Amino acid sequence: MSLEELREGSKVIGAKQVKKAISKGLAKRVYLAVDAEPHIIEPIKAMCMEHGVDCQPAESMKKLGDACGIDVGSAAVAIVI
Repeated sequence: MSLEELREGSKVIGAKQVKKAISKGLAKRVYLAVDAEPHIIEPIKAMCMEHGVDCQPAESMKKLGDACGIDVGSAAVAIVI
């Protein structure tokens, strides 16, 4: 999957918001930056597995932030319904 879908689609940015979206069943796909701190992304990976949400790696926090159109990096982003 390409990060291009993050530009136009409905999304939530940041670990807390992604966790909320997964818990509420709103997340369709989650992108996690491979250079993010493990204590941040590992619980999100586990939630994705538990809730059957597609989880994709992103090259870096900077690239994930850029794909979302924000000026800072992001550890996690979810495409939501």
